[in-house]
Amino acid sequence: MTEITERPATAHVIADADEALAVAARLATHFATDAAGRDARRELPRAELDTLSASGLLGISVPRAYGGADLPTSVVVEVFRLLAAADPNIAQIPHSHFVYVNALRQNGTEELQRYLFSEVLAGRRFGNAQSEAGTKHVQDYRTRLRAHPDGGYVLDGVKHYSTGALFAHWIPVLAKNDDDRIVVAYVPADAEGLTVVDDWDGMGQRTTASGSVRLDGVRVPANHVVPHHLTFTGPQLYGARAQILHTAIDAGIARGALSEAVEFVRTRSRPWFEAGVEHAADDPLTIQRFGELEVTVRAAEALLSVAAEAIDRAHPDLDDDSAAAASIAVATAKVAADRAALEVTNALFEVSGTRSALDSLNLHRHWRNARTHTLHDPVRWKLQHIGRYILTGTPPPRHGVL
Repeated sequence: MTEITERPATAHVIADADEALAVAARLATHFATDAAGRDARRELPRAELDTLSASGLLGISVPRAYGGADLPTSVVVEVFRLLAAADPNIAQIPHSHFVYVNALRQNGTEELQRYLFSEVLAGRRFGNAQSEAGTKHVQDYRTRLRAHPDGGYVLDGVKHYSTGALFAHWIPVLAKNDDDRIVVAYVPADAEGLTVVDDWDGMGQRTTASGSVRLDGVRVPANHVVPHHLTFTGPQLYGARAQILHTAIDAGIARGALSEAVEFVRTRSRPWFEAGVEHAADDPLTIQRFGELEVTVRAAEALLSVAAEAIDRAHPDLDDDSAAAASIAVATAKVAADRAALEVTNALFEVSGTRSALDSLNLHRHWRNARTHTLHDPVRWKLQHIGRYILTGTPPPRHGVL
């Protein structure tokens, strides 16, 4: 069924980077409090998302010309990392919100930008209806936006893995038009013929409600359609900005898992008897492993910062070279964050001992979240693009996942 969260009457408008990071840190502390419980109960974070909307964080990438702070990618990325360290489910839900704010910035008309950016600043959330199941590959879309005889368009199709749609006020739908070109239609979540189905049953990221969206003759005004295919006709940062948010989520998962492992070993673990120490935290082999894990996580976080800075440097003077350098920097960071998330969430049990495997503790949520989220956009292909770029100077392809 379609569930539309009540629209907030208003939202705070964040003024600058310092305020954004302070708000994100405060919310992260709040969201972490019952993250394990929400996962165990599969309790969808409706109240938490309303808090996120009201905080103003969802509007920080809106251009200044339309009333937003227009904060750089480096700040947006750190907001995501902080939230993901607390609860990566909550961090993933607005991923598409920021991606489709960016799509609107890229190719939306001035009229549509003015309208939808005001919606975002008021706390409205964008979801997504992008991926499809059973198609030839991830960018093979069957959903169609066809001209209607009475004017405007009509949408038909079925989408899957639609993270954020259940909680959204607007659902951007990726479709092909009559010319077989990719477009984005911005559709209100309560539109007739649009149904969001909460059928997500992933082992991890359980409370993202990444279910299905069904579109049955949904009418769309002509001025709500953005020619998304134009994004990839020249140098672009659209893909890099989308990918770096996934990277921030992976880095956040790694940091959150390591922090919980530290607390568990300090307060609840017993030392191995051969160590000859009173406390688990004094076991030299445990100390060694934590040192290795901290290096892994810090390396991922550092590469995340480097990639964000590459995007911010490229933005004011974008060309083929700067776009390629930014995409490669993001791909590099994604590989490192992917590896860090998987290594740390697995090692959590290694350093914490048998008790950490108790289902009632739900420490396994970290591994389940990492294993599920890192399935986004396989890093083996990113390594291919990195290798070609380093060896031959071949720029990476222009598409939305690099």
